[in-house]
Amino acid sequence: MASLRSFRWLFVTLALVGLTLDQVSKYGMFHWLHTPGALRTDKDVVPGWFRFTAEYDPGKSPSQISWLHALQTWSAPELPRVNQGALFGLGNDHKEDANYAFAGISVIAAIAIVGWVTRRATAADKWLCAALGLILGGTVGNLYDRLVFSGVRDFLYFYKVEWPVFNVADCGLVCGAVLLLYQALFAPTHAPTSTSATAPGPVAIPAPVK
Repeated sequence: MASLRSFRWLFVTLALVGLTLDQVSKYGMFHWLHTPGALRTDKDVVPGWFRFTAEYDPGKSPSQISWLHALQTWSAPELPRVNQGALFGLGNDHKEDANYAFAGISVIAAIAIVGWVTRRATAADKWLCAALGLILGGTVGNLYDRLVFSGVRDFLYFYKVEWPVFNVADCGLVCGAVLLLYQALFAPTHAPTSTSATAPGPVAIPAPVK
């Protein structure tokens, strides 16, 4: 029987690349923009429209745990000001509770995605694997922030339209969601066939689960 082609390599690649880009950009940007004594630093990228922005919270002390202290102060001695809620400030009225809640949701989502990709039908769907890889990379990137910094580090700001400040992980989540919608509505599905010595005709295999 012919085996289904697996795109798990695409899922793993996009998840790792997304996670790496997210953390490198966050640490790098908060280091580059750090100015001793300044609570906020901005760098225009597209004047009048888009800028990099980094805010710091000198009133918040780093952890006393050595390895966690090192991770928190890798970019700068001051901790970054973080978003403890979600996009558009959802949950910010409850701060720590919101951060724990969204961290828990992220863990559940990551486990569910990995479990989804273990299915043969999912692994055989290129677009679905790509979408899930992008979503997992973004999910784990922001989960890291919630566990290490008690909130998400944001630095991308379309200030012309006052769009909430976001990060690379958010981009992965949005792109993955759009790709998932495309996969569900437009991506072609192919039913692989198999042959046997006694029955040479095509045998239908169930379509990939959406």
